[in-house]
Amino acid sequence: MRNIERISEELKVDYFQMQHFITESNWDARQVTDKVARTVSSVLPKRKMTALIIDESGWVKKGDKSVGVGPQYCGNVGKIANSQVAVFACLSNGDFASMVDARLYLPKDWCDNPRRCDEAGIPEENRVFKTKLELAEDIIRHQKGNGISFDFVTADGYYGNDADLARTIDNIGYLYMLDIHADQEIYLEKPELFLPERKSPRGREPKRLKASIDAINANEYLKTLKSSDWQTLTVRNTTKGKLIGDYHFADVFIWNKGSNQIEARLLVIRKTKSVKSAVEIKYSFTNANLEQYTMEGLAYMQAERYFIEHCIKESKHILGIDQFQTRKWLAWQHQVALNFLVSSFILKEKLICFDDAPLLSARDIKEFIVFELYKKMSKDQMIDRIFNRHLIRQRDINKSFTKKSNLSK
Repeated sequence: MRNIERISEELKVDYFQMQHFITESNWDARQVTDKVARTVSSVLPKRKMTALIIDESGWVKKGDKSVGVGPQYCGNVGKIANSQVAVFACLSNGDFASMVDARLYLPKDWCDNPRRCDEAGIPEENRVFKTKLELAEDIIRHQKGNGISFDFVTADGYYGNDADLARTIDNIGYLYMLDIHADQEIYLEKPELFLPERKSPRGREPKRLKASIDAINANEYLKTLKSSDWQTLTVRNTTKGKLIGDYHFADVFIWNKGSNQIEARLLVIRKTKSVKSAVEIKYSFTNANLEQYTMEGLAYMQAERYFIEHCIKESKHILGIDQFQTRKWLAWQHQVALNFLVSSFILKEKLICFDDAPLLSARDIKEFIVFELYKKMSKDQMIDRIFNRHLIRQRDINKSFTKKSNLSK
């Protein structure tokens, strides 16, 4: 039930009261979201380092009235589409994660149109255009101020290729593990920046700095590595067995052209092989180092980004975060806050039931709640259904693990 009309019918509550609760009531969505974040932070097991994971997601919309909607890149369809886009954050520790923050991206043409902002009920202080990178920084600073405990920040290549965001995270006082694009330029030694000499009295004086040595793309550097340059590491469990990869670590430098400074990075490259023998390469930058952190620890940090993709998928497919029927700013904030509240409840249920049901999913929990509400089958039948589903999941994990073990031989 993701639809206000359906919810009202099934739960026998007044449709207009439900609609008012979502669209116009004056409860503070930010306070609810912040309380959810503190709850998630407190219940997450501290078995490993805790990650604050940043990612964006969107959903296709019709028309031009829904707040923030417009032609923009939408990852769901992999192209420019009429859509809403938001920057999300989740907290993750090991195999457990839950959503803790979201900032709706407002395209510049929205911020420059007071009438449109008025119609959507966007507060004055939120009408300032911010890039997705700036929204990510807002999330990090806000969660630190909210007292949320996390050890490092991780995000995909869109965020990782911005040197200023990495520097900001470092200045705030956190580790980062940020994916980068394969064509990211790196220096294997620290270059000197200089202004080239003027070659003739004619023309303008040189004003553009040059580096004393040539840069190389990360994917070109990969081609220079020998088999002895790699370490095979087992990172974590997955639904398809163990995540095993070959890792390479290298101290490199980048030229941050925004500040015209040379900055040190640890480059982390991972090679993983699928069951079909296709090789996947992942490149990341971190401000961590191998003197303080083990290779296994760094590999774990790089692999945690998966969990925000999983959380967003749960929020959409199970909890219906993309099923917005409302158009205004306040309604969007309310629906996201309620979705995160349910997400935190699901996390706590997974933790409570972990010893008896380690494969418990959001879908299982949702189905059991629906069962308790409507009793369309016996309790034994409901438990058998979930138990049989877990047997199938475990069989697939075991089967995949056996195949991966054979591939690694």
